Amino acid sequence: MKKMRDLPNHDRPREKLASRGAEALTNVELVALLLGKGVKGRDVSQIAGDVARYLKDTDGSPTYRELCMIEGVGTAKACEIMACFELGRRYLVDDEENTGGRITNPEDVIPLVDEWRDKKQEYFICITLNGAGEVIERRVVTVGILNQSLVHPREVFSEAITDRAASVILVHNHPSGTLEPSSQDISITRQLVEAGSILGIRVLDHIIITKESYVSLRELGHF
Repeated sequence: MKKMRDLPNHDRPREKLASRGAEALTNVELVALLLGKGVKGRDVSQIAGDVARYLKDTDGSPTYRELCMIEGVGTAKACEIMACFELGRRYLVDDEENTGGRITNPEDVIPLVDEWRDKKQEYFICITLNGAGEVIERRVVTVGILNQSLVHPREVFSEAITDRAASVILVHNHPSGTLEPSSQDISITRQLVEAGSILGIRVLDHIIITKESYVSLRELGHF
């Protein structure tokens, strides 16, 4: 794992969140952002990795005592992490409604991306799935007008490889309200389908969403 100081500015958690939103950050990056800095002999990325693994093992139910046992996590940071989880339980929609469900058709995807349907900019989202078609993670890949330099296979599939995903579903919104895929949409989709085939990660669909409706490029026969 690279140390935080070795990362270019645009790949650091704070800058990444500011430009692409919190959804674009990995779990480790979110923890690193929360921790802020490391301790003598341990970079914040190392500590964040340990915390993220611990949280995964506890299924998102950390305890103050066990957090304090992680090298580099003091009492103050343990309290902050516990507070974040408690706020999440109180204010956020139950995660079971958004992740972990099995995707069998385009309609199953829409609840996962509802928050992006009425955005004023285009958001390109990648949903990773395991071999059973269950959702692993949702991530914002890019924000802004889609083009092939921004939506590059490297950006789309890097996290999918980390997730050990068997397949992905691509989604982006059209602020204009039109469901008609552009030539750029179709070109990007075909490029990503081909790249996924080489990597062994199947692109199941590319869905365009608007405030009122959605359309599947696979159902339209574009790939």
